[in-house]
Amino acid sequence: MDTALPVLGGLGLFLFGMNTMGDGLEKAAGNKLKKMIERLTRNRLMAVLVGVVVTIAVQSSSATTVMVIGFVNAGLMTLPQAVGIIMGANLGTTVTAQLVAFKLTEVAPLAVAIGVAIWIGAKNKKAKTYSEILIGFGILFIGMDMMGDGLKPLAQLPAFTNVMVSLNNPFMGMLVGLGLTTIVQSSSASIGLLQALAGEGLISMNLAFPILFGENIGTTTTAMISSIGANKTAKRAAIIHFLFNLAGTIMFMTIFRYPIEWLVTYLSPGDVTRQIANAHTSFNLINLIVQFPFALLLVKAAEKLVPGEDEYEITESKFLDKRIIETPSIALGQATREALRMGDLVLENLAAARIVMLEDKTELIDSILERERVINRIQREITDYLVRLSNASLSDVQHSDVNAMLYIIGDIERVGDHIENLSELAQYKSDNNLYFTPQAIEEMDEMFSICTEAFQSSLTSYKNTDEGLARQVLILEDEVDRLERKNRTNHIDRLNKMMCSTGAGIVFLDGISNLERMSDHSRNIAMYVLDKFKG
Repeated sequence: MDTALPVLGGLGLFLFGMNTMGDGLEKAAGNKLKKMIERLTRNRLMAVLVGVVVTIAVQSSSATTVMVIGFVNAGLMTLPQAVGIIMGANLGTTVTAQLVAFKLTEVAPLAVAIGVAIWIGAKNKKAKTYSEILIGFGILFIGMDMMGDGLKPLAQLPAFTNVMVSLNNPFMGMLVGLGLTTIVQSSSASIGLLQALAGEGLISMNLAFPILFGENIGTTTTAMISSIGANKTAKRAAIIHFLFNLAGTIMFMTIFRYPIEWLVTYLSPGDVTRQIANAHTSFNLINLIVQFPFALLLVKAAEKLVPGEDEYEITESKFLDKRIIETPSIALGQATREALRMGDLVLENLAAARIVMLEDKTELIDSILERERVINRIQREITDYLVRLSNASLSDVQHSDVNAMLYIIGDIERVGDHIENLSELAQYKSDNNLYFTPQAIEEMDEMFSICTEAFQSSLTSYKNTDEGLARQVLILEDEVDRLERKNRTNHIDRLNKMMCSTGAGIVFLDGISNLERMSDHSRNIAMYVLDKFKG
């Protein structure tokens, strides 16, 4: 018990510190990660570089791979793209072990003290983000130091000595590494524990090597678990991660083990902690170099192991997947893409409603109503997604963006509701053989044009954070208000002169009222954009 508690506590601090540092790095990177993923091409080398950078930022190859499975599941990434990012993620995760090997335990308390001081005193959001990185960095090394202190007494225990002897069997060492990483769900944490053992002189490089190989296989279990319930393409991505690491382990156990063991021992004699870090980096770097040319073979092997057609979850959303929430800045970008897609569907309905109302083509009403049902379902799915996202580790800016998006999708949905109202008015107009005068058609057509321009501009200003375009929406909304008042007066005058029927007059007045309210919602969206430029 005297040994177990410090080791468990140290491991907990290590994981907490690593996650805190990763959260801070991810917040500091912000939209850069999102843009990096968005610019990803079919070039697998670029995909590898993206995998390395994203994993360094989030401090977890498992998180990167789970995120990739989310992209594949949402149909946003092909398997050839995914395999490159997975390979890069394996290399990126070695940075943590290299960091640990510097043995910075003496400066760790100072890092925490400075980080906390900045956190308490700073009003600048960026400064608070950097303080999180410092705090996480310090806590990670404090955890390592605590694990080392807890492991010291093990040298005196005969049972521990017997276990070490059993690990002379490479197969047993691999099983231990695989089991440990599967339990803690982090290869960085299990390798950190291995480095803590080495730091206390409790394990040699010869024993550490097979454990290290097992840990590289064990890290694939997180992605395998995450792929449960995903479509077959996403399952194949998880299988690719497993096959990549399994093939690498087999290569190292049979070909590269002794040359690499000699090399890392030669480079860092007497420093087993550094040797483990270098062996971990060598494994993943050589594995990447050897298997990179055969990436498509991994894809084909995964397709053989997971045969059949792709299966997709029955949802209306196209860009949302809860696995991507592991990286909030990217998840927020995906939610934005879905909101804009929802807006495009509303624009399609608006164009159709214009034809239905002004040209009496009521056969389009069914498609408008069906599209409106899809819009409503997308809104619910985005809302659920944003609620999940709001519980993740978000910066203040990201929290603000999530809250704004909840209002924006509400405004988009309300525009859809007003279009549905217009469709019902058009159906009533057709059923009762009502007709607008040429002047009424011209007036309503003009309002349709300006309302469409205002709504389209509000979506574009939101997509591009375009202040100038957002201000243009406000001008258009004022023009719609003016036209609504003018056209109402004109139509009442026509009614008084018996130029049109009362029924047609009511439909016209209700129609322009709905168009005016639609422009109000366009204005709301533009105001959320302008709020980002305040202060």
